[in-house]
Amino acid sequence: MTVHPSPVPGRRAFLAGILGVTVGVATGCALESSGGSSDTDEEDGLRTVKVGYLHTVAVDAHMWLGVKDGTYEKHGLKIEPVKFDTGIAESQALTGGSVDVAIMGAVISNFPARGQGKVFLLNDVERETAQLWVRGDSGINSIADLKGKKVATTQGTTAHVFLHNAMKKHGVDPKDITLVNSAMPAAVNSFISGAVPAVALWVPFDLQVRKLVPGAKMIDSAANYYPDAAIMGGWVANNDVYHNDKKTLSKLAAAWLEINKKLTEDPAGSLKIVHETGYKNDVPLDELEHNFKFEETYSNEKWRELYENGDAERWIGQVTRTFVELGGLPEYKEPSTFFDRQIFLDAYKEAPK
Repeated sequence: MTVHPSPVPGRRAFLAGILGVTVGVATGCALESSGGSSDTDEEDGLRTVKVGYLHTVAVDAHMWLGVKDGTYEKHGLKIEPVKFDTGIAESQALTGGSVDVAIMGAVISNFPARGQGKVFLLNDVERETAQLWVRGDSGINSIADLKGKKVATTQGTTAHVFLHNAMKKHGVDPKDITLVNSAMPAAVNSFISGAVPAVALWVPFDLQVRKLVPGAKMIDSAANYYPDAAIMGGWVANNDVYHNDKKTLSKLAAAWLEINKKLTEDPAGSLKIVHETGYKNDVPLDELEHNFKFEETYSNEKWRELYENGDAERWIGQVTRTFVELGGLPEYKEPSTFFDRQIFLDAYKEAPK
């Protein structure tokens, strides 16, 4: 695979791509936050939890729903959302202790494997968020037709993980394509302008392609490899909080169970609340709904099954292996070393059914 030079050269560009993984576009700047551990507000008795997040519905829907309906307060918590433009800033904040937990996409399979935080909750599976689009006049009708072609994407992200898995599945050597690496808006713009015949993207960038490139067609998506190449997103605690304040993580898990029940039983009503609370100034409701339909959310009962039967751990591990293959991790680590299933399972036992 030939990699086209990016504005940020070498390994730094690759790590920036990995850490920036998301299925949407985060806007605004990271909020300044001080301190590194949860503390109790003397006035209301609630434990403040600084939560880093990327502003995309697959990452922050549960958080906004719980903030609006008071579920976190019910469990003795006050959520202090801390928004980041990129995963690299989010992960640095988590490692440095300026946020207590962070909600991430595929990167939960990367940096926690390096010993930087512990995964303790899973949000969803990015079932069809990653897609491969080609121009109508490109002559590309299958993954096999990518040989010798330029493909734009953002290296190290969900889209890149999907593309890598798709090529492996269809026997295409990554060396046989020219990977044009840039931030996703630039990658999509290069496709729209005709500079490249193919782009591996994540929603909602598909909306731009559908609108601006007549004849463009989606020839593959992550859905075709689900669940064998499932990409999961979830919550990561910094090491200090994980080792010294599991009580707060247990409360977060208990609140999450209540929130997830609402989200899965009434997705339409829940998304209206999420939009009103976290997105009304960013995107219209119909775009939020469009983005949401490409992720796979599960009932609490299904999550319990996935945690207990090892599927959740296996899915995290398969993305970790992909990061190793891509050169974004020095070695494979078993998910059991950085994913704590028991926090969720204990909260599930105590939750009203």
